[in-house]
Amino acid sequence: IKGFVKIKTNMDVVGWGEINNMETKIACALADSLSEMLIGENPTRIEFLWQRLFRAHRNIRGGGLMVHTISGIDMALWDITCKLWGVPTYRLLGGPVRDKIWKYPSPKGIKIGPGGSQYHAGTPVEIENLLQAVHEAREKVGPDGAVMFDAHSMMPPPIVKQFASQLKSDDLLFLEEAWVPGNIEVMKKVRETVTVPLATGERDRTIWEVREILEAQVIDILQPDIGHTGGISQMRKIAALAESHFVPIAPHCTMSYLGLTASLHAAASIPLFLIHEGYDTMIPPGVVHKTWEMDDKGY
Repeated sequence: IKGFVKIKTNMDVVGWGEINNMETKIACALADSLSEMLIGENPTRIEFLWQRLFRAHRNIRGGGLMVHTISGIDMALWDITCKLWGVPTYRLLGGPVRDKIWKYPSPKGIKIGPGGSQYHAGTPVEIENLLQAVHEAREKVGPDGAVMFDAHSMMPPPIVKQFASQLKSDDLLFLEEAWVPGNIEVMKKVRETVTVPLATGERDRTIWEVREILEAQVIDILQPDIGHTGGISQMRKIAALAESHFVPIAPHCTMSYLGLTASLHAAASIPLFLIHEGYDTMIPPGVVHKTWEMDDKGY
């Protein structure tokens, strides 16, 4: 479920953002309530306004509903600010550190999954089916392509170990969400057994939730979602925090072209970056239009 945030200034400059994975009625009510703290303020004071919104209610600070809504508002404030300055967002984030952004899915980048919830442990046939899916994906993209396996937190640790321990370290670009978020001890146990790179982060919000994962050193790639974690303002902070732990980011994104473009702008300015997720099927055609293109290699 998606919703768009529109903020209009007294100079008739309009900013747009996107709220992701929320019931529309709740998103509208929260956005309307939070807007009371924006009226009459300078929209270019983005960090000040982000902190005001985030700290507005001590009992739901950091919660998914609040942070997802703030994420959309934050995107809209960056949109306004960049329109006022007449520059793309990545310019105000320090400028681009790359000319192209590697994105998937593409002909050279495939993400696959377990096909549904798995039992606690698997039989030899079940494990072989999972391994075969990886091998088939590798054949499609070739040795210079990327294969990602998203466990979707639907594979208990025993079957993850049975499956992933049989993979070569370079069979996958990364194994994603091989646990239920929040249990650091389980992450450590999986890390001890599995040799392929591990990734997580799409459901972790703000620098305060990400910090614990990075300090535990249980992952190789961090996957913040700009629509979940607090918008562009938090994405750049999370990326800097990850960089200090030598962990690249591979942003998760299931938003429309609006939210995806905001995420791509942030990714363009982030030094330690691996690959970006993004889809063409997240919203009915014609609602949002993009001005960027992707070649057949995913750039």
